[in-house]
Amino acid sequence: MIVLSQQDVEELLDVEALVDALAPAMADLSAGRAAVPARTAALVPEADALLLDMPGYAPSAELLISKLVSVFPGNAGNGLPVRQAVIVAFDAGTGEPVAFLDGTHITATRTAACAVLSARLLARPDASVAAVFGTGPQARAHIRALPFARSLREIRVAGRDFERTRAFAAEMSGDVPVRAMASYEEACDGADIVCGATYADEPVIRRAWLAPGTHVTSIGYNPRGRELDDATVADASLFVESRTAALEAVPPNLDLAEPIERGLITADHVRAELGEVIEGTHPGRTTPDEITLYKSVGVITQDIAAVSLVLAAARTLAAG
Repeated sequence: MIVLSQQDVEELLDVEALVDALAPAMADLSAGRAAVPARTAALVPEADALLLDMPGYAPSAELLISKLVSVFPGNAGNGLPVRQAVIVAFDAGTGEPVAFLDGTHITATRTAACAVLSARLLARPDASVAAVFGTGPQARAHIRALPFARSLREIRVAGRDFERTRAFAAEMSGDVPVRAMASYEEACDGADIVCGATYADEPVIRRAWLAPGTHVTSIGYNPRGRELDDATVADASLFVESRTAALEAVPPNLDLAEPIERGLITADHVRAELGEVIEGTHPGRTTPDEITLYKSVGVITQDIAAVSLVLAAARTLAAG
């Protein structure tokens, strides 16, 4: 059995290759070829937190895995990731355990990479300015992955604390300049792609701030609040990883659950799963001016694609 630390995983996981690998994994999911049982959650009410158990199998990666991931929103701002995880991988032919590895970096990176895949599929071809909301590990992963979606001339960042946001922007600036913005609204002004990577109590992505043709990605989860306002969800063409995962998540993701509960949208508001767009069975963007929204809740097929790449690299390099 290969044992890989978080540092090992960070060194072995190629982000651009992961964005590419997620396409067949998401197609497996939508076509019913992957086995993705409903995840289970052990709630920690006093911390507004939970532990998730996520098993799954995807034939495109020839792997069977299970991931345990803790989600502790109270960690935001205290130096610890909100999501922390471990993964066990099994050979799909024999059931033999083949790897035990840190899943924290994989969780952050695969989540951002699938948001970037959604931008590849749904953002306007001429998109050149992206905005990322948040300054934590997910925001960091988004900034690193976004250049693989479109040819960007600028990435903007916005967060709750401007001094922290400015320091984060300076740290992340590279081939694509990263600029700190004073507010979420200012960051949206002129942005073609807007990425929510927060644990906001109140919506930080609002319909009034979005220009026609914007592509929005939202990965935020907070049991107490929302990242998106009602108007954004209602007006946008909605895309998800899995209808079942998005609409029946336990515990529910309030960005979709609350608009459905209030009758603002129905389950039919989901236009397509990403895998259906990849397979060509459902349309993606249909007009230049429509607002497209990818709402992520996370599915195990994303982790399987990442683990497959990491293990291939580890075996080649004799790492771990």
